[in-house]
Amino acid sequence: MSMKLELEWLVDPLPGAEKLLNRTAEECLKAEGITFPGYAQLQITDDQGIHEINREYRGVDRPTDVLSFPSMPCTPDQTLGANPRRMLRERDETGYCFLGDIIISLPRAREQAAEYGHSLERELCYLTAHALFHLMGYDHMNDKDKERMRAMEEKALNQAGVARVTDEELIALSQKAMEFSYSPYSHFKVGAALLGKSGKVYTGCNIENGSYGATNCAERTALFKAISEGEHEFSAIAIAAEKSAPWPCGICRQALNEFAPDIRVIVTWDGNRDEAPLPVLLPHGFGPKQGTLDFLGKE
Repeated sequence: MSMKLELEWLVDPLPGAEKLLNRTAEECLKAEGITFPGYAQLQITDDQGIHEINREYRGVDRPTDVLSFPSMPCTPDQTLGANPRRMLRERDETGYCFLGDIIISLPRAREQAAEYGHSLERELCYLTAHALFHLMGYDHMNDKDKERMRAMEEKALNQAGVARVTDEELIALSQKAMEFSYSPYSHFKVGAALLGKSGKVYTGCNIENGSYGATNCAERTALFKAISEGEHEFSAIAIAAEKSAPWPCGICRQALNEFAPDIRVIVTWDGNRDEAPLPVLLPHGFGPKQGTLDFLGKE
């Protein structure tokens, strides 16, 4: 192993997490192209503990989810991987190079895992990867740097086998959303779970109306909720019904195409499951991302 974490739990430890966190750390170093062995100190604490560190070292009087303190400060223009000899010079007597300190708030991680609809283990791995790339010089102060850092995080997490949200989790969330369906006219309950590129999941159900044209499908309920919260990019949507396949209607296909023309559409019903990419469901689609709205002055 070329990367290891010195893990300290100041709260009750999460069984099995240490191995997963170390695997994530290893993949972060690999993603950066570093072959020299390194290590970081990882402390998992509570909100009070991280609040005190924020106040003492950053002048921030509140808890946050994660903090990182690099031992070899770098910049997005000159990350640690671009200067591997620096690690070679900084190695200690064990042959390992110290990258810095990471502090994670377990309560914050738990809250964010619930908010984004994935496991606590996945959130801890994400926060660890996020902090490690900070230690290696990455940042997210502008869109370009943020996109580059996010791509590195996802690369490491995927290699570590820590999926952001599995299809099974997405389907389960769509089935849960179905329970809130308001469908007194069709009696056809539908739930949807929409996965944003940020990792957050937005759910919705179909909401019918005595004036049928005012009815809203589950897919658009989830989509409009996401857009209203600032999310504009999506990778998958799961749609659940009870007795027949709930493929999205034409309006929903067009609404999804506006923001995610290549989105994966997963449907589930009565123990069955099927999947298709949106271009198959909406061939020759038109929208801003296909460059087909020139006549409106949009591209």
